[in-house]
Amino acid sequence: MHDIRTIRENPAAFDAAMARRGMEPQSSSILALDEARRSAIQTAETAQSDQKKAAKEVGKAKASGDDAEFERLRALVAAKKAEVAEMQTKAKELDAELSTALMALPNFMHADVPDGEDEDDNVEIRRWGAPRQFDFEPKEHYELAATKDGLDFETAAKLSGSRFVVMSGGVARVHRALAQFMLDTHIAEHGLTETWAPVLVKEEMMYGTGQLPKFGDDSYQTTNGWWLIPTSEVTLTNIVNGLIVDEGYLPRRYVAHSQCFRSEAGSAGKDTAGMLRQHQFEKVEMVSITHPDKSMEEHDRMTGCAEAILQKLGLPYRTVVLCSGDIGFGMIKTHDIEVWLPGQNTYREISSVSVAADFQARRMNARFRPADGGKPQFLHTLNGSGLAVGRCLIAVLENGQNADGSVTLPEALHPWLGGKTTLTAEGTLA
Repeated sequence: MHDIRTIRENPAAFDAAMARRGMEPQSSSILALDEARRSAIQTAETAQSDQKKAAKEVGKAKASGDDAEFERLRALVAAKKAEVAEMQTKAKELDAELSTALMALPNFMHADVPDGEDEDDNVEIRRWGAPRQFDFEPKEHYELAATKDGLDFETAAKLSGSRFVVMSGGVARVHRALAQFMLDTHIAEHGLTETWAPVLVKEEMMYGTGQLPKFGDDSYQTTNGWWLIPTSEVTLTNIVNGLIVDEGYLPRRYVAHSQCFRSEAGSAGKDTAGMLRQHQFEKVEMVSITHPDKSMEEHDRMTGCAEAILQKLGLPYRTVVLCSGDIGFGMIKTHDIEVWLPGQNTYREISSVSVAADFQARRMNARFRPADGGKPQFLHTLNGSGLAVGRCLIAVLENGQNADGSVTLPEALHPWLGGKTTLTAEGTLA
């Protein structure tokens, strides 16, 4: 959410920032609402002052026996009282309208974000690892003999519909081991605090992190008003919702493994085969709450945490900076990490690491009290996948596949699998 004072002080800069998002100028309509709101407040304050003055004169007129003046002043007090109520109601309505308009506007972008229209204009900043050279035609994860029984899309469709999966046997254990490996690595090596939080949240929490009002169709709402989280970003970031914390509290670095739910409303026809794009999936999510001066440094640190997981698993990847046409609604800068999938012969996103600056903090009214005792300031928030568990499973299966349909599992994962090293063609661990 934007600070209205920033828009008042430099509307041209605000419109230029929105133009980078592909939007028409917004400042005129926003400032018109703001002016009407401020005018209503001023009118209410003036009427209230007039009401108080007239009320003081009523008694004098009564005492002097001037009945005509008494009646005039009494009518004036009643009129001003009604005007105050009317203007206060109008100001409240305009304030809500202004807040709604500001909530619908995307964040500014960092100067480092490249201009572009879509994902084709994202800029690669580094690669790690070389894609494996196969002496056979590599298959996609759902085509492997090792996953024939362990990834059951037919039963899932019977239970829930399309874009769900039932995992069982060795595949299910590898999936669970990946999540545990990620959590343990982030906690022991990256200093993140393990957190367990609800997957059902109040509507205001979805507003706080920017999923609402713009992206309501992408999420699921229960009949009693709760929302199913699309990622633990919602719960972890909202831990500081409404708080003023001491500067010494910062930074806070959280990590959580959770179920996630997305309707995928805008992805009809995309990635319908396999488990690349599901309605229900698991992620290990990282969230950082930082001092404003440290958020860009923290962004690079978090990106490194996510990349470290792939390096430990020996999975080739590339890291890109999202362009202006592909970056998320509430983020000023995003790194996407894309893992190599030999079955598709391409890199696919496995993590997005983003910095929101004070955009979410303003929506949540989350602030910190400077150590020098100054006025409370808005926090900065960041989030990133560390990693998407299902997509990491896909990468492990496809990169480790063998000609006989078995899968050689990454050495780093062996301790979480009881020393097992292979997913056999029969779908068992050996």
